[in-house]
Amino acid sequence: MSAYSADAPEVPGTIRAMLVLGTRPEVIKLAPVARAMAASELFEPLVVTTGQHREMLHQMLDLLRVPAMTGLDVMREGQQLSELTARLVEGLGEVIRGDRPDLVIVQGDTTTALAGALAAFYERVPVAHVEAGLRTGVLDNPFPEELNRRLIGRIARWHFAPTARAAGHLRAEGTPDTQVFVTGNTVIDNLLWVIGEGVGRSAFPGTGRRRVLLTLHRRENQGDRMRAMGRALRRLGERGDVEILLPLHKSPAVREALLPELTGHHAVHVVEPLGYPDFAATLADCELVLTDSGGIQEEAPSLGKPALVLRTTTERPEAVEAGAARLIGTDPEAILGAATRLLDDPAEYHRMATAGNPFGDGLAADRILAQLAEDFGEFGTDVRGDALRGELAAAAVPPRATEPYSRA
Repeated sequence: MSAYSADAPEVPGTIRAMLVLGTRPEVIKLAPVARAMAASELFEPLVVTTGQHREMLHQMLDLLRVPAMTGLDVMREGQQLSELTARLVEGLGEVIRGDRPDLVIVQGDTTTALAGALAAFYERVPVAHVEAGLRTGVLDNPFPEELNRRLIGRIARWHFAPTARAAGHLRAEGTPDTQVFVTGNTVIDNLLWVIGEGVGRSAFPGTGRRRVLLTLHRRENQGDRMRAMGRALRRLGERGDVEILLPLHKSPAVREALLPELTGHHAVHVVEPLGYPDFAATLADCELVLTDSGGIQEEAPSLGKPALVLRTTTERPEAVEAGAARLIGTDPEAILGAATRLLDDPAEYHRMATAGNPFGDGLAADRILAQLAEDFGEFGTDVRGDALRGELAAAAVPPRATEPYSRA
């Protein structure tokens, strides 16, 4: 089930934090936490990869300086979500029993995140949830991510919410206020770090036309709906003044839907998935974003890029409310109309481009580490083992809040 390794020696007195990740977004959003922990004398990060996005995952780890120590081999071609979840819980349970971390950290809404939280619960290890509290209010949209988030919310001991709205969702569901912390989103930490490092290159070919970045992959958009969206975007390319770049997801269902509609058009450039540094540089180089991704809704405002969200719901309404994004649905005519209006209206474009980012200021990882250090410090950093885990899991000592993130 696992390819287990634990080469790094245990450091007495440190807080041993197991970070579980399996997809590219999880690497991106947990990388700032892993880097900060590796640089701190208080923490010992133990990074576990499940390989849920295997090809995308491994190209990211070295670039983002994330030291993976344990890898699982759970992916099977064509397996059902139930099979994947069972394999992940079993494999992660084995790793947790072997390493006995002081806490397990999961991020977001993936099957890996849910399985990591559940496996930690079964082993009586407390869970920290990064990017907690996002909700669409529709249990199966996005599927299965909305349910995954809600279930993790019933397990986690620390809820690191990116925004005040997300924190409000958790409190409304009965999560104790003393376990909810508004930190901003770690995706902004990593985006600013990567741009600052200057390690990426834009994938736009540089034709001089207006640059539109497109990403499509959501399970609920696949099939006939995605084919129709592809045809609408092909029509957008026929304006003559735009070039559309599509980093194509590896999913066979996505490729089956989009390749026949978009391949061969002079204004549409279909490329393989980009490494994160190159994607960040490409995002910085575009003029407009069309996406059904969750993370890009958070990243684009930091770079002043208006985002049209090709979904019927979003768990990130803050960007819409701030005016940096628009939720336009999946109707082909609505997509074409919204993109055309934005490209043709300089005043409206300027309003979206300058709306600002409600999701963070680049210091989320620092706030997360400060809160964990404070809570474990209640017992002294030299206290370890089951007694500490049991106390925190039972919430016997309410934590004091860190300085929260608040948008000026």
